[in-house]
Amino acid sequence: MTDPLQRVPVDLGGRSYDILVGPNALGALGETLSPLLARPFAVIVTDENVAKCHLAKTKDALGAAGIACEAIILPAGEATKSFAQLEALTGQLLELGVERDDIVIALGGGVIGDLTGFAAATLRRGIRFVQVPTSLLAQVDSSVGGKTAINVPQGKNLIGAFHQPSLVIGDVSLLGTLVPRQLRAGYAEVVKYGVLGDLEFFEWLEENGAALLSQGQNVVPLMAYAVTHSCEAKAKIVAADEREGGMRALLNLGHTFGHALEAATGYSDRLFHGEGVAIGMGLALDLSARLGHCSADCGQRLRAHLKAVGLPATLGDIEGSPLGAAELLVHMRQDKKVAQGKLTLILNHSIGESFIEKDVPADVIFELLITSGATT
Repeated sequence: MTDPLQRVPVDLGGRSYDILVGPNALGALGETLSPLLARPFAVIVTDENVAKCHLAKTKDALGAAGIACEAIILPAGEATKSFAQLEALTGQLLELGVERDDIVIALGGGVIGDLTGFAAATLRRGIRFVQVPTSLLAQVDSSVGGKTAINVPQGKNLIGAFHQPSLVIGDVSLLGTLVPRQLRAGYAEVVKYGVLGDLEFFEWLEENGAALLSQGQNVVPLMAYAVTHSCEAKAKIVAADEREGGMRALLNLGHTFGHALEAATGYSDRLFHGEGVAIGMGLALDLSARLGHCSADCGQRLRAHLKAVGLPATLGDIEGSPLGAAELLVHMRQDKKVAQGKLTLILNHSIGESFIEKDVPADVIFELLITSGATT
């Protein structure tokens, strides 16, 4: 007997959809997807690494429901979120005869979800897609909310569109194939939900985070709770502010710093996205303290938890040469929340209470980066 799936609704009127979370959810994909299909056909988009682990099971799940499918396998890695791969993907989808009423399945982590979603947003002026996230980061963050994008040299996710999925399948049993570093990187996004708006959840993570990341036999119930709770938090914010005109920006806690760190390290394995977010959250709390919004203890408490679960917590934890404060500021100025040239950041009054701060002085950020280990 399989465990029942948790249903998290994302209430967006005519664009509403469900997030289904639980172990072995992928096995029911065909049955779940059938009512949404105009014809018994779908295309799976995945990457080389995920294909080895999960493509056969996905095809079997669709086949069991009488759904024919084709698969497009892309290179793995952040570099795949590019114009070149977008062009290649849309070309292959057209060659496979994908119609406007068909559904494309994004089977993979955030890179595959973002790229596939953007392709779906533009192909034939918009086709439907389903997210089947295979990483923790994607299950709790990037698969939910309809943000799709690719990267360009000027910055991360600067070319994209809002395009909501028709369904999200969060199969927590798939996370057992992740290497520990990938799992920890995704966990940073789980921590984010506690830091930005839920002190009680953050305290639960302090107590259970190490066990959650242990990949032991008893981790599935903990993981299902963490993923469900995170999705509920994001779904509530997305429903209130779908296109990030206001409070949805809170979900970017740590990301302005984190995206700059990713850009400065070349979007490479030197720093995973979640690792950048982890360090970025600490910097955001330290900046909050410098500006008099919270006590210095907030940043110290967060970094203590990040270190306890094996995540990088400071600039000094990034391997290689120290990063330059001036370069980081250049990348931060490419942030999508910049308005009239002024930096907007997500700051905190305390752990569990974030707010949007507009026109943060660049000189204060520069000084923070220098004292945090960046070079002049």
